[in-house]
Amino acid sequence: MITIIFLLIFATFVASMFGSFTGFGISTMLIPIFILFFPPPVTLLMVGIIHWFNNVWRLTLYRKGLIYKLVLYFGVPGTLLSYTGARLSVEVPQELLVRAIGFVILFYVLFIYVKENFEVEVSKKNAVLGGGLYGFSSGISGIGGEIRSMFLLSYKLPKSVYIATTGAISLIVDTTRVITYFSGGARLSTVLLYAFPFLILTTLIGAYFGKALVKNIPNDKFRLVVGAFLLIISIKMIVFP
Repeated sequence: MITIIFLLIFATFVASMFGSFTGFGISTMLIPIFILFFPPPVTLLMVGIIHWFNNVWRLTLYRKGLIYKLVLYFGVPGTLLSYTGARLSVEVPQELLVRAIGFVILFYVLFIYVKENFEVEVSKKNAVLGGGLYGFSSGISGIGGEIRSMFLLSYKLPKSVYIATTGAISLIVDTTRVITYFSGGARLSTVLLYAFPFLILTTLIGAYFGKALVKNIPNDKFRLVVGAFLLIISIKMIVFP
């Protein structure tokens, strides 16, 4: 049991460090590891809780960058469709779903590297569409931050604004899906109850390390750096769903 807990702590630290500034990847990195030891409902619940706490730390560290209207337009449809997706999560073949999301992200990343100046208008319509797709994907597969980041990267936001806004949006949606998983009967195992305080502390430490990393990334290169992480994650989703 001790070995498993140490593995989960290390994986959570790495995921939280990179996820704190990319705005995605925590679920994508952790779900394949947690699911080696726990059933899917337990895995989705625990990773959702870890994700929730990471969002709290991101908001704390970057709260001055929030765009409240963008959070609202993303968060409301994201919350509604996150609930729908979470209810359907046991009925959809996960491998097929994850691969499909991976291909969409891969094509998007290749597109923004070819069209480096591509921008999406910051509008209510685009935000609602992005929030809805993100929420549904997050609820049904536990993986959705990549979809949200696709839309927000297209806005070319300053990095502090991007990090704070993704954290706030994700916090709203994660609250809904964690409650839905729990109300659907998912419960933490004994191992996870022992590991819980250490995992939560690790998310905070990882977020601080992530903040140190992001300081060294020029604002005009931030989009391309996050795009590179999206590319890696998309390939992982396609090859190892």
